[in-house]
Amino acid sequence: MDRLTAAKVFVDVAATGSFTATADRLDMSRPMVTRYIETMEAWLNTRLLHRTTRKVSLTTAGQTCLEEVKQWLDQAESLSELADNSGELSGTVRLATSMSFGYSQLVPAIQEFMAENPNVKIDIDLHDSVTDLTESQIDLAVRIASTPDPSLIGKPISICESVVVASPEYLNRNSAISKPSDLTGHTCLGYKNFQQHIWHLTKDNTQQSVEVKCNLTANEATALLQAALHGAGIAIQPFYLVNQYIKGGQLQQVLPDWKPNDLTIYVLYSSRKYMSPTVRALIDHLSGYFSEARW
Repeated sequence: MDRLTAAKVFVDVAATGSFTATADRLDMSRPMVTRYIETMEAWLNTRLLHRTTRKVSLTTAGQTCLEEVKQWLDQAESLSELADNSGELSGTVRLATSMSFGYSQLVPAIQEFMAENPNVKIDIDLHDSVTDLTESQIDLAVRIASTPDPSLIGKPISICESVVVASPEYLNRNSAISKPSDLTGHTCLGYKNFQQHIWHLTKDNTQQSVEVKCNLTANEATALLQAALHGAGIAIQPFYLVNQYIKGGQLQQVLPDWKPNDLTIYVLYSSRKYMSPTVRALIDHLSGYFSEARW
């Protein structure tokens, strides 16, 4: 069997701890994953994995071999790229981002890149929480933050502005809001990853921090968007996600003169070492694409 593929399967099983999960991620059957692992163990003449009915874990030998196998895969990929004189980008890029940014902004950007490079495949992993890129075998992550994870290399590609919004229905049946402190008497929608119960708002050079009551919280922005659209309360939302609903009248800005803190949109990756031309080109594409106002 192909030793290069067997090595990729071994590295993925080491990350997932599951033959079934690796089979799903690599689009192959579970028996095929088992055969590739057996090929690796026969090739190296040592047992690499402990297998039980509940989990799979590395043996001492497997732990020792893992980094060497990863380096070998990196070198094999580099040699393959050197041998490819066609100049065409190819291969699979695994990219992680939040659900809200993924479906509203990233997919159009990715589609444009793939149309220009038909031999490239992209696998998008949607999570609002920060993903361990190495453990999850992620090549790139697009994250919105005030500061990026210091263990990763971050390239700023755009600014994420936020607004305070509510549905006309909610605003019509509740007391008027003319200043930030009025929010304390309203039902708010809390985003667990950003200012869940204390909202920081700025007008000119004045900042106010308001403690709000959140009966509904979520770790994902699109869920809170739907709650706001259905009149459940007031939410802080990224402008890229709600602009169309403000224009369409389904949502209204609350305290339009007061602005939540801006965040930066980053492309994050773990290392520049052995980065494939395809990944490098995708970073450049995203940087150029989002340098223009898109929302």
